[in-house]
Amino acid sequence: MTSTELASLHRAIDELRHSVAEVHHAYGDVPGVRRLRNDLERLEIDAGELMSAPPVRADDLPEHVVVPDTPLDESMWSGADDEGVGGYHGDRP
Repeated sequence: MTSTELASLHRAIDELRHSVAEVHHAYGDVPGVRRLRNDLERLEIDAGELMSAPPVRADDLPEHVVVPDTPLDESMWSGADDEGVGGYHGDRP
């Protein structure tokens, strides 16, 4: 994240802080306002962590692994116990 992006993020959080304060003034300390204040605090914590973390380059990301959704070979499961379905009861047809 560049310094420009971080500055923009901090401005947005400041604006949100102001808006949440107005909502708190209008509605008081109701559960919805408490959740908003909690969310705002979480955003501030996360933004602070980003400031101290080095940016991740595309080269540093883990390799994308495609897991096929085709059925697995049934022979892999021969003799396995079907937990939660009554357990192993001998050979199956």
